[in-house]
Amino acid sequence: MHWVILIASGMLEAVWATALGESEKFTKKLPTVIFVIGMIGSMAGLAYAMTAIPTGTAYAVWVGIGAVLTVSIAILRGTEKANLAKILLLLGIVACVIGLKAVA
Repeated sequence: MHWVILIASGMLEAVWATALGESEKFTKKLPTVIFVIGMIGSMAGLAYAMTAIPTGTAYAVWVGIGAVLTVSIAILRGTEKANLAKILLLLGIVACVIGLKAVA
């Protein structure tokens, strides 16, 4: 269950990071509200996961999931360009996250 919560909180990291970018210095209400709710949920999930998963592993997995999804969202929305190198590097992060889960 801790791993499921960790993965979900990593996904919420991408939500709040995207909302933060869209909040325009917290001047837009909806993205700001999404940012706050996403941040609270993401941090709470990470804190819960860290009760059973070592801190370094949990944090690395959380950041990796959030980073990959944040870049993927930006690519899908057209705010960031995709190229082969970027996609291969993102796949490398995914492989490292899977590797950390495998050895945890």
